[in-house]
Parts: sequence; C-alpha cells; structure tokens
Amino acid sequence: MIDLTRHLRPGDTVLVGQGTAEPRSLVEALVAQRHQLRGVRVFVGGSYTGLLAPEHADAFSFLGFGGVGDNARLSRSGVMQVLPVHLGSIPGLIASGRVRVDVAMVQVGPADAGGTHSLGLITDYLQAAVAAARVVLAEVNPHVPWTEGDAAVPAARITEAVADDRPLIELTHRPPTAADEAIADHLADLIPDGATIQLGIGATPDAVLARLRHRRDLGIHSGLMSDALLDLVEAGAVTGARKEIDAGLVVAGAVMGTHRLYRWADRNPALRMRAASYTHAPEVLARFSTFFAVNSAIEVDLTGQINAETMGGEHAGLVGGQGAFARAGLLSERGRSIIALQSVARGGAVSRIVPRLPDGVVSTPRADADLIVTEHGVADLRGATLAERRARLLAVADPRHRDELARDGR
Repeated sequence: MIDLTRHLRPGDTVLVGQGTAEPRSLVEALVAQRHQLRGVRVFVGGSYTGLLAPEHADAFSFLGFGGVGDNARLSRSGVMQVLPVHLGSIPGLIASGRVRVDVAMVQVGPADAGGTHSLGLITDYLQAAVAAARVVLAEVNPHVPWTEGDAAVPAARITEAVADDRPLIELTHRPPTAADEAIADHLADLIPDGATIQLGIGATPDAVLARLRHRRDLGIHSGLMSDALLDLVEAGAVTGARKEIDAGLVVAGAVMGTHRLYRWADRNPALRMRAASYTHAPEVLARFSTFFAVNSAIEVDLTGQINAETMGGEHAGLVGGQGAFARAGLLSERGRSIIALQSVARGGAVSRIVPRLPDGVVSTPRADADLIVTEHGVADLRGATLAERRARLLAVADPRHRDELARDGR
C-alpha cells in the first residue's frame, strides 16, 4: 500500500476522481492511513463505492457539490460541506485557486509508447485538478479505456503510481416503472431527427432513449455517455452529421455505465472526452441550433422554479449541468429544455409539483423554465404568464393532489 504520509501535508485538500473513475486503491489507503494524516480535506464528486463514510470525519473534513450516489450519506450526516456550483464552473474554480487542490488522486490506463496515460472514463474537472495539484497520485488500471480529447496525462506529471487490476466500476439502474414509461411516451415525441441531445442517467432517461431508436442523424453533446445512448449509436440513430460543431463525434465528459460501454469507448475515434469547461460552456452550447436538453428535478413549484438539489432540507442531488443545459435548450433556435419528473414520491403521498419550494433552493430559475413533463403530460411554460404556468402545472400534477395544490397555490 502506498505511504501517503510521504505526499500529504497538514491542511492539504485531496481531490478524489469521481464516479466510474474513482481510484479505489488510493481511497482505501487514504481511509486506512487517515489517523496518520492531519487536517486533510477530501473533495469528492459523485461516489458509488461507499469507501468514504461519515465515520471517517473523525480525521477528515469533506467537500463536495451535492448528494450524488453514496455522497448522500455524507451530506445527511452533516460532515460534508456543499459547493452549490455549476459543474461547468469547477475547472475554472480549480484553476483560479478558489477551489484548492493540493493532491489529485486519479485513475488512469497504462501509458502508451510515448509515456502518456489516459484518464479514460472521466475528464470533466480532473484535468484541471491534475494541472493544479502539487502532487498527482495515479492508480493505473489496465481495464481503463484509452479515450481521446482532454484525457491525456503525461507520466512525468504523476508523482507516484500504484497498480490495480480490479474490474472497473459499473453503474446499473432500476427498470423503468409505468410512470417512467408514460413520461417517455410524452417526451420522445418532442425530439426531432437531427437534434443534438443531452440526457442524464437513470430509468426515465433510459426509457426516453429507447423510444428514439428510429430517429435519424441525432447528435450527442452531453455531460455523460451512458449505455442507453450507446444503444442509439448502435441502432444507427446517432450520426452527428447535423451538428454545427464536432460533426460526427460523440462529445461527453464522463463515461458511466457497464463494461459493454467501456469496450466501445476504448480507442474509439468517434468519441471525444472533453472537460466540463467545454461540454457545459455557454459559448459552445450556443452553436447548436437544435439542442434538446433533458434533465430531472426533485420538485417544481407552480411558477416554474426548479429544485434539483435538496429534499427535506438535505442534499439529495446537485446543481450539476442543469443550469447550463437548460439555458442552452431554451435559447436554441429549434431546441427545447425539458425537465422530466414523476409527479409524486413516497408511493403517491407527496406531490413533486408544489405550491412553493419548501427549502427555498432554486437550481434553475423560473425564467429558464421551458417544458415540464410528468406521467400526466407536458406543461409548456415558454412565454406563459404566472397564471398560465399555474394552470398548466396543475394539469400535469397527480390528480390526487390537484385540489390541495390549487388551494395552497393561490
């Protein structure tokens, strides 16, 4: 096991690669040696391994940008400080020093003949962390795919490397429910041939994408690439031929799915892994004339304000890329911004269309609201007055809650 005391100083901030690129052996060493390290702060993005737990706050402080995956435990327990920032701004915050990174822990593949490694699965803000860090610790895993774009890490930039040949982290999702399928039925008809699309991961996006397999010349410019998007590629629906920029290419900042997806990504000239400062940049997104952004929410109020971050006062989500992609879809000449959510939670006991946002957290303002889709239909808020929005959102709320919403929403 690597001796981290040789690299970490008191008060250091250690940024850990997120999602499917979490360097497990390095995180395990960090946890095992935490009592030998002093005053270390750990910056963690979305984590799906459970390796970092609330009890590790006996030695660490935690910093993150939301309750993603297992990070929800850190948030609920009150040991994680939350950065309420757009994902696309994180590379710039790191480069400017506003978000300090002293040590970067990353997962890479083996070096090529020229001595360069590939970050492979995640590039969103990891390149900025590698560039800013005093120390770069790399876990070299032979299963990491080689990807082009912003993924290159010269061996000379790595302070110390460790080997790990475990299978890569995979993400699978629950099967779509009847509500997911109904949302997908409403939503898929909105997306035309030739659109450039952005979707997240989960049962609802997967159900939507399953209905787009007969489209033609779709393009992908997204924060992440998923197995469901790969299904579209393999079905021939995605060519990228009509994209105004990066024509013919799939552009993403993260590859999150199964080994099937990772095999497709390996040395694939049609895939470009880019930093979040590119995938989420307003000046880049503004060039797409038919951009369709599909994102989720925890709740939407009757004026169109969208909360994607908190639930019952606790961080259960994040700002992420919703703000950038929602604005891009709204401003695109022939595009749309779509927020898709089931109308109820807790078995129907709680409405997710609400009179007002109870936590006061607005992830996307009502001025950027466009289409809100539930299993009950589509509420088109573009150009609508507050009274019209209220009526349209009530129409897509669960019928069991409409009367109460109408009373409370006055």
